[in-house]
Amino acid sequence: MKTTHAILVAAALAAFLTAATGNILAHDEKPHAADHNRPAPTGHADHTTAKEATFGRVADPASAQRTILVEMLDSYRFSPQEIEIRTGEVIRFVVVNAGKKMHEMVIGTMKNLEDHNAMMRKNPEGMQHDEPGMARVSPGQSGVIAWQFTKPGEVFFACLVEDHFDLGMIGKIRVVGAPVAEAATATEPHAGHGAQHEQGMRAWFGPYAMTRESSGTSWQPDSSVHQGIHTKFGSWDVMTHGFAQLVYARQGGPRGDSKAFANSMLMVMANRSVGEAGTFGLRAMISADPLFGKRGYPLLLQTGESADGRTPLIDRQHPHDLFMELAASYSHRLSERSSLFFYAGLPGEPALGPPAFMHRFSGEDNPEAPISHHWLDSTHIAFGVMTLGYVVGGLKFEGSVFRGREPDQFRYNIESGKLDSASLRLSYNPNYNWALQVSRGHIKSPEQFHANENIDRTTASAIYHQDFGRARWQFTAAWGRNAPSGGVATNAYLLESAVSVAKTHTFFARAERAAKNELFLPGDPRDHDNFRVGKVSAGYIHDFPSDNHFKIGLGGLVSKYSIPGELHSTYGSNPTSFMLFARVKLQ
Repeated sequence: MKTTHAILVAAALAAFLTAATGNILAHDEKPHAADHNRPAPTGHADHTTAKEATFGRVADPASAQRTILVEMLDSYRFSPQEIEIRTGEVIRFVVVNAGKKMHEMVIGTMKNLEDHNAMMRKNPEGMQHDEPGMARVSPGQSGVIAWQFTKPGEVFFACLVEDHFDLGMIGKIRVVGAPVAEAATATEPHAGHGAQHEQGMRAWFGPYAMTRESSGTSWQPDSSVHQGIHTKFGSWDVMTHGFAQLVYARQGGPRGDSKAFANSMLMVMANRSVGEAGTFGLRAMISADPLFGKRGYPLLLQTGESADGRTPLIDRQHPHDLFMELAASYSHRLSERSSLFFYAGLPGEPALGPPAFMHRFSGEDNPEAPISHHWLDSTHIAFGVMTLGYVVGGLKFEGSVFRGREPDQFRYNIESGKLDSASLRLSYNPNYNWALQVSRGHIKSPEQFHANENIDRTTASAIYHQDFGRARWQFTAAWGRNAPSGGVATNAYLLESAVSVAKTHTFFARAERAAKNELFLPGDPRDHDNFRVGKVSAGYIHDFPSDNHFKIGLGGLVSKYSIPGELHSTYGSNPTSFMLFARVKLQ
């Protein structure tokens, strides 16, 4: 009866998400571009409200070569107040209203801004409008301006709301380099269309750019990109993203195996403002992994969870549950730089570890799970989570209580149990390129085969994201330590990187080192012995250019291993594994 009920719930949720995605796609295909690229109102011909201005032109946010975070403060200033840009660069400004008053960022020459301000003062109601060269942002929300600067010189940005310009809310853009030819346009048929996607998207947990947020309540660099479909339904901001991939895996050595399989993820996130300072959010994430077998897929040196509840999975990656996240959150802005938030999920992700591997830009294109997963982010699906956090500027302090037991072999149900585990995490984003975290958790009875064993887990990670011309690069370094109550503490290390060039070519790599003690079945004399193993993987995926929301790619990867001598008879001395895969991804 429980299984039947779970399947009915799963079918209903899948139908809801499919319908929601369909509605988003249908809504998003309405012609917004013409509205955003319409001629400037009278008196603003040289202002950024025109498609072509004297100093540049509107661009597609998706083709941005660099992302710059600009905060608008109630002290009538921008942060930063001066920005240097090279001619020809396509810049994606993420404009965050970190105050309690309405603010906007308008780009133009000083004369145009002065003229525009004078007109706004004379006719404030009649002059309010939204254009690609400006972002009018409500408190606690963010907007996007995408622009290509074509001529060297000085350009300014200002807030023209009420008397903010007269109070000195002005910044400067210094453009350096040679002029860009008129033909070298950065605009595309859907330039305004792209801007519409992210305009007004607010962060879930604090007064900062939405791009800072990753899986659960974790942070990534502000310069990261959220891929997917952004739209609005009434007062709700909605983002949908996901992927599905068909993979052929062949793992080398005596313990190797081969299998063709599919894995996938679909996530719908929505939030809305509540009063003047609140944000309420909902998230739903599902996976079709259980449809392709309880034993998951072959992955040399991987351990964790079970297919039948009787024997542990060894050298295989378990499938994810149908329900990966069903969560709600509420945040309340305390000031222009601080907030309190609450997050609850069944399932959800507690404040422990870095962002989950499939949500990191450095790892999302790699089709295989890290072998260090159970030292870093294995709690990303916990059946029962409550998190309370405080944000101030680039710092976040949060604590969680959650159910420590990992998901069982029944992948279609929603499990229940006491919130018997706890964690603390400190996150710090010193600037828009870096995201740092350190966390500590006490996990009660995570493994069903070692029910009397608890684990104290400590993790630390650093993520760096940078755009270089038409390329995006992210690098992640992470360390995790598991200290079981009845055994020896073990460590795992991860280095991970990805480079995406022109939205077409993505190169990715991962290097790991872990002390594995579950490589043999219970009863084997080597069970619970620690073996220091290593793995290096490198791969590539080619995404075919597409004008719609579906990006199709073909790729592959190769893996090599560091195997200690005492395991050569089991794994071989020099195994080689590879994967080939085809993927479709929402963009």
